[in-house]
Amino acid sequence: MKPEQRVQRNLQPKKNHVLILTSTRCGSSFLGQLFNYHPDVFYLYEPVVNVKNSLHLHLQHETDRRQLLSSGRDVLRNLFKCNLYVLENYLNPPKKHILENLHRRGANKAFCSPPVCYALKHDMVSINESECVSKCGPLNLTLATDSCQGKGNVVIKEVFMTPRVDELRDLLEDSQLNLKVIQLVRDPRAILASRLAIRPPLKPYSSWRILNDHRRKQSDLTLQECGDFLRSVSVGLSWPQWLRGRYMVLRYEDLTQEPLQKLQEIYEFVGLSMDQKVMDWIEQNTKESEETTSNSQYSTKRNSSATAENWRKELSYAAVEHLQNICQKTLNILGYKLVRNPEELKNMSLSLIEDKQFMLH
Repeated sequence: MKPEQRVQRNLQPKKNHVLILTSTRCGSSFLGQLFNYHPDVFYLYEPVVNVKNSLHLHLQHETDRRQLLSSGRDVLRNLFKCNLYVLENYLNPPKKHILENLHRRGANKAFCSPPVCYALKHDMVSINESECVSKCGPLNLTLATDSCQGKGNVVIKEVFMTPRVDELRDLLEDSQLNLKVIQLVRDPRAILASRLAIRPPLKPYSSWRILNDHRRKQSDLTLQECGDFLRSVSVGLSWPQWLRGRYMVLRYEDLTQEPLQKLQEIYEFVGLSMDQKVMDWIEQNTKESEETTSNSQYSTKRNSSATAENWRKELSYAAVEHLQNICQKTLNILGYKLVRNPEELKNMSLSLIEDKQFMLH
């Protein structure tokens, strides 16, 4: 039987499809785990990066960004329908639908669990990525497709394609997908601090690093998320007909400070029931002390009380002031307060996060 026939024959109608729409360094890995560990969710971690890498696209170039958006939408449409074979178009042609080189294969719990893999205890609270890859071996796409079709919900996290919901309108209007979008946002100042902390340094942020470390302003200081978040959230909160009931704004800061409350709101929006395994994962991964929390820059462990505004310890006032000037409208619409002097910046008893509710329609 051809892969396409297999997918069509077993395709279950009325699955819930959810796209976590955001950008890098916004805490999406943490949010994604709240779906990854739910037993009725088939979760995919940033599958479009396979497209980006295969086509050698550089997202600083608008033509490359448009190409990734076009190809990425097609890939997402297929993946939501459990046609995982679409990934073969962007990887070395595999034999018998067995992949050796899928990006972050071990970040997808479904790829480390039956029927895809029986080598690990599938009731574990957390799965170690490297252990999954070493013990489960290459990914069998046919078994992965079976796993996808056996779940009532497909959730995909994407950070490279676009953070703008208006660029995904055709997917949201596709009646076969029943797609909902969770727009994950974060204080742009925190995004900047997180990117500056990455090692080795990210080349596009060299000018920001000069301003932050040496107080010398360069001419090319921008942050793409300022415009992207402003446009996307403005569209989303205007509630056009094609987006009603399908769009949720979630601030990373709210998620880290009240994870169980936000989990309940997220699941209610998606249509999922609360699950003990997910609550166990939250308990394990949000109560770590600063000494025991992982130092990995891609870790999903969070010290909830300390994470939200840690950027204030890392950025100079010169960098913060400039970013606020170019990003003020975005900060306002998302409910982040401005700092007016170096003393306010370092006064950690003064919260810069407004109590803000983004209503669902």
